[in-house]
Amino acid sequence: MLPGTSPGNGSDPGAGGLPVHRLEVPMPNALPFAIGTFDTIGPMSRASFPHRHTFHEIVYVTGGTGSHVVDLTSFTLRPPHLCFIAPGQVHYWDGVRGLEGRVVVFTDDFLLERPADRALLRRLGRRSWLELPERDADWAARLVAEMDHEYRLGAEGFGGVLRALLHILVVRAARLPAPDRIHQQPAQAHVPTRTPPVATRFVALVNAPHALPWSVRECAGHLGVSVSHLNEAVKAAMGRTPGELLRQARVHEAKRLLACTELTVRQVADRVGFGDPAYFCRFFRRETGATPGDFRRGDGDIHHDHRIASIAPPGPSA
Repeated sequence: MLPGTSPGNGSDPGAGGLPVHRLEVPMPNALPFAIGTFDTIGPMSRASFPHRHTFHEIVYVTGGTGSHVVDLTSFTLRPPHLCFIAPGQVHYWDGVRGLEGRVVVFTDDFLLERPADRALLRRLGRRSWLELPERDADWAARLVAEMDHEYRLGAEGFGGVLRALLHILVVRAARLPAPDRIHQQPAQAHVPTRTPPVATRFVALVNAPHALPWSVRECAGHLGVSVSHLNEAVKAAMGRTPGELLRQARVHEAKRLLACTELTVRQVADRVGFGDPAYFCRFFRRETGATPGDFRRGDGDIHHDHRIASIAPPGPSA
């Protein structure tokens, strides 16, 4: 499994549920990004059973046979391919042999300075599987190779370079045509339950670029459903409760405001729904391991660019 995923911390699906894999960063100043082969990222990168992620995954497939199933649609492997899987989507590999390529995983925190990329990635997730004509395969191969090299080198400022390369990859991928319908078919095995409409609307609400209703009750009212129905639908679809997803959204927005604006901590607290700055500071520290001030100064900042130790190759850290 990917770092931090074990039955004790959320990867266990529970009764009738789907496994939820997390990319857990072991310390507040670790870079929430990794790239590697299917082997170096780990066996869960080629899991043959339906599961969800709490992070983004981009797969660049250069070899192999079989199919990849994303949200009930099975895509036949005819490499090279680019595949974009957004948090919450269900996917698995079916009957795959000789799978080769690179896997890129990262959390929303990696996109703090590029919120437009976050929206674009979720749009790409809705069409997921992209076939690459020769000329497009060339630039995709170069960009993925550059990301892999930059990550392994770990030189000064490599986090910024990785974000720039990822931005180019995402923008260029968004220009590619939708997948060829001839190579798609409904998945026949391991068919997971479709995401309930209320869960889809809740995720869209959480990801919307405006002030959120910061409580589950407010969200339920906004969506016109009961709190119990919202809890049941979102937990079944996402493997996480609405409360957990709202806390994640508040932390992400607070990090973005601390990293990218000159707002005071009191103003940031108010923007993310906390009337009491002291309570906001306690909440932020509990969720991130750093105070808002430490995060802004860099003591707990993801921009320190330390790699995830369990994925990064041996050698001195940046």
